[in-house]
Amino acid sequence: MNSKRPILILILGLVISMQSLMIDAEASDAVANSAALREAVTRGALEQHLNTLQTIAEQSGGHRSAGSAGYDASVDYFRALLESAGYDITVQPFEVDVFDVLSPAVLEQLSPDVQAFVEGTDVTTMAFSGSGEVTAAVEPIDLRLPPGAVNSSTSGCEAADFASFTTGHIALLQRGTCTFLVKAQNAVAAGASAVIIFNEGQAGRRELFPGSLGRSELTIPVLSTSFDTGLALAQAGGTAHLKTDTLSERASTSNLIAESRTGDPSQILMSGAHLDSVREGPGIQDNGSGSVTLLEVALQLAEHFAVNDPASSSMTGRVRFAWWGAEEQGLLGSRHYVDSLSPEELERIDAYLNLDMIGSPNFGRFVYDGDSSEQTSGIPLPEGSGTIELIFEAYFETQELPISPISIGQRSDHAAFVRAGIPVGGLFTGAEDLKGARGAARFGGEAERAFDPCYHRACDTIENVDFNVLEQMADAAAHAIMTLAGGTDLR
Repeated sequence: MNSKRPILILILGLVISMQSLMIDAEASDAVANSAALREAVTRGALEQHLNTLQTIAEQSGGHRSAGSAGYDASVDYFRALLESAGYDITVQPFEVDVFDVLSPAVLEQLSPDVQAFVEGTDVTTMAFSGSGEVTAAVEPIDLRLPPGAVNSSTSGCEAADFASFTTGHIALLQRGTCTFLVKAQNAVAAGASAVIIFNEGQAGRRELFPGSLGRSELTIPVLSTSFDTGLALAQAGGTAHLKTDTLSERASTSNLIAESRTGDPSQILMSGAHLDSVREGPGIQDNGSGSVTLLEVALQLAEHFAVNDPASSSMTGRVRFAWWGAEEQGLLGSRHYVDSLSPEELERIDAYLNLDMIGSPNFGRFVYDGDSSEQTSGIPLPEGSGTIELIFEAYFETQELPISPISIGQRSDHAAFVRAGIPVGGLFTGAEDLKGARGAARFGGEAERAFDPCYHRACDTIENVDFNVLEQMADAAAHAIMTLAGGTDLR
């Protein structure tokens, strides 16, 4: 045996122990540094803001979707508070398509079986569907039955899927992989008279889902259905009758940006959350939870840390908060904002933090996997994203709260910043997917139930928010903002 090996192992162990102690000490210092801000961001204030958003929705047809009076009132509420706190405010307008269903969808199978499907249970009009009434043969397109893993179906994602499609038929497509708009566009190009997209079929993807095409482009009817409805329609020799009655028009909406008046303007920490809801509900969890968290962090930074007072502020960097419009229509607000920035302006943004749905009632505590070490994101991630993940991980460890990494992906407003090369991070507590047994053992709650059973539904009210986890995630967000605004170099 080499007599030097035990000594080398001992030295290596001491080095690793010392590094761990240094990391622990740094984490403890950072947590101590954020304590005052975390204490100032209270559950009572978050609840008060969410109650206001609930009232706004109730007075605005039950929702706060982009282009609606409810969304504009939400922006006005946030703007007034932020102006009073001394922030420099920008309201950035842009145009969106707005959509309304004028009467319930109709879907009837005429052969080989005869049955009428129930609107709201089996079938619904997809957002931004055209209007029309069609009776025709149903033609299944590249279905994956039985279903594989989530997002393994590519039904309708390629023009080649429609190579033998019969003009005038109803295209029957399966959810998965590409956007609903791409599927529908390919079907229209092939001559479909209508489109039906049914849920993919895995656990958590069997029920009726409220899909959206994202913009007003198609003139033919587009319906979404449950998996079982899709299976019934997929039988050989099938025909169906369907009808949609919709209204689509252009409207103005906006992003709301608030920036501190102190700190280095070439060193900006940006945090964002989408403020709009879907038309199906008030959006108090999705995404009132993330929006009011950023609002309260901003207000408390102004009150306790003087970020808008050059004579008193001790912040190294500048903080910029954003509340995005039209996220639910395809991340339109954040894309518009990033596209409006010059290369020099983009370079000044050190990092972007995203908060989208952080109070789910059957929650998990998810942190964006910034280095893709455990969850594949499918896109190259800017250097520095892993450091943001470590900041969150270290904080939750000090609080003895278990977390899990989640793929960054492209489903929320951070996506535009990733494409611009800006390091990103964020928090999430779960949407329509089912919590598994391992998740229930890790976080509590109910297995085989959605993290948020009211996702994109009318029941996404204040009763749909778990305020315990919202407070925990708000504290983590406040900690990360305080830490990163203090001058952490990510780029």
